[in-house]
Amino acid sequence: MHREFQISTRGQGLYEFTREVRRFCEGHDGLLTLFVRHTSCSLLIQENADPEVQTDLHAFFSRLVPPTTDPNMSYLTHTYEGPDDMPAHIKAAMMPVSLSIPVSNGTWALGTWQGIYLFEHRDAPHTRQVAAHLSR
Repeated sequence: MHREFQISTRGQGLYEFTREVRRFCEGHDGLLTLFVRHTSCSLLIQENADPEVQTDLHAFFSRLVPPTTDPNMSYLTHTYEGPDDMPAHIKAAMMPVSLSIPVSNGTWALGTWQGIYLFEHRDAPHTRQVAAHLSR
């Protein structure tokens, strides 16, 4: 079973799409694989109870990999697509671009406070595609 999710972003941050994926899995068994089809965003399974977790994750990675306008990033050469582009690629290289989640009787193995997020690393709005495959 296959599906593609379209995730609209408004700039850097975490965008939860747990409900949409849950509906896709209802009534099925297998291994769910999610794969983001871009090189400047990531996928995460993360806490969805306290929004401060998403705020702190975004702040941490922004501090860890600042834009190319930061003097500490002057060694980067891929800068012609904007000051957020190469840092976005670095963040995506550090975080997962695919996730695997077991599904049994339409119920997946996510924990109580876990949600599925697209982590957008670019400043501009984008429409991101996440391919989903549920294998039996």
